[in-house]
Amino acid sequence: MASPSPGNSITLRVEAPSSFTATSELAAAVAAAGAAVTALDVTESHHERLVVDVTCNTTDDAHAVRVKDALDALDGVTVRKVSDRTFLMHLGGKLEVVPKVALRNRDDLSRAYTPGVARVCMAIAEDPSAARNLTIKRNTIAVVTDGSAVLGLGNIGPAAALPVMEGKAALFKQFANVDAWPVCLDTQDTEEIIMIVKALAPVYGGVNLEDIAAPRCFEIEKRLRDELDIPVFHDDQHGTAIVTLAALTNALRVVDKKIGDVKIVVAGVGAAGNAIIQLLIAEGANNIVACGRNGAINRTETYTDAHRTWLAENTNPDNFTGTLHEAVAGADVFIGVSGPNVLGEEQVASMAEKSIVFAMANPTPEVDPAIASKYAAVVATGRSDFPNQINNVLAFPGFFRGLLDAGVADITPEMLVAAATAIANRVGDDELNASFIVPSVFDQHVAGDVASAVAAAAGHTTEKGQLS
Repeated sequence: MASPSPGNSITLRVEAPSSFTATSELAAAVAAAGAAVTALDVTESHHERLVVDVTCNTTDDAHAVRVKDALDALDGVTVRKVSDRTFLMHLGGKLEVVPKVALRNRDDLSRAYTPGVARVCMAIAEDPSAARNLTIKRNTIAVVTDGSAVLGLGNIGPAAALPVMEGKAALFKQFANVDAWPVCLDTQDTEEIIMIVKALAPVYGGVNLEDIAAPRCFEIEKRLRDELDIPVFHDDQHGTAIVTLAALTNALRVVDKKIGDVKIVVAGVGAAGNAIIQLLIAEGANNIVACGRNGAINRTETYTDAHRTWLAENTNPDNFTGTLHEAVAGADVFIGVSGPNVLGEEQVASMAEKSIVFAMANPTPEVDPAIASKYAAVVATGRSDFPNQINNVLAFPGFFRGLLDAGVADITPEMLVAAATAIANRVGDDELNASFIVPSVFDQHVAGDVASAVAAAAGHTTEKGQLS
């Protein structure tokens, strides 16, 4: 299934004999090695030699070595250096702090800092709610993780999680002008995490919980929501659920089915799976079978955690007790938030006519999208190199923009549904097809539409997601 991806992009600085065909020969060799050439730049041109930067997408590190070897094998060609463009992007981190006010002279300094700042401090001391208007709290989010469930990489710890949290903060700023900062905690103790976040809360207007493993994430979110006066949103749960509902809304339009009529099988009963199922039920889904590692969650079994118990009581109306492979037979919809390659061709072929497959495990989906598309009418993944990317960036920037604009702390199911509807509606009737069920993450209207929808659901009105 692996195909060349921008996530594995490299630049090779190559010295080659000077000729009219030099660059075409280099490009042909890279293509023959299975990579996708994206740029050829002649950086030096001499009488007998050229130096060319060849940029291409590969599948992994081993593939990059094969591309280098293919170029080195050409007569008279030498690869001077190979640069990994993803690592280069991360050098020194992806964020910086930039003042919003100019400090040009003593006059500016006296107002931004001492002595003038003391007056602002006292105003907040007398009225703590003034901090929302007079500090960064008005527009700043803490992106909090313990590094226990990072992407599909597992428990890799807080330092290794930091590049993801930096990226998350960059997305907040890029798409919704929300200032966000990574808060990677060197503890995986539930009580310590709750205590630290509560202690940090005065600085922030909201908390985005990220990549915290289940079931710990459920307790942390619930407690923080109960004990803080700012919104707390676990993106792995609710952001995923919002975008999944948006994608399913439009996929069902493509195949002309209703959410209340279809059988939906969800693989994965962790944070994302639970939230997806709850939101789908809120939207009228009647027949959901949730499958964990041991098969379908059912009422015959006894479960020790509250979340599987809730699933047993609220899903699987026929009390099916088989495996995931058995569950998907005849199903209209498969939603995967589990792990790689849990389905094969036979299972997708066994689904109902005009089936829908959302294989969202990253970086390797539950089923090869190319295989799934042989049988399913609509296929989506979490990857950017296939059509229909179900990506949380469609949800969380605008969702927090709406929360901050409205100045509310509570997050309701109505807000989640409103956000999903806003995303789904960005795909017009004239655009909707099996390969385009969600808008591009670069659609400039998505965040504003989501923000307005969330603020409206909260009982506030904003215009295109701007501050109310």
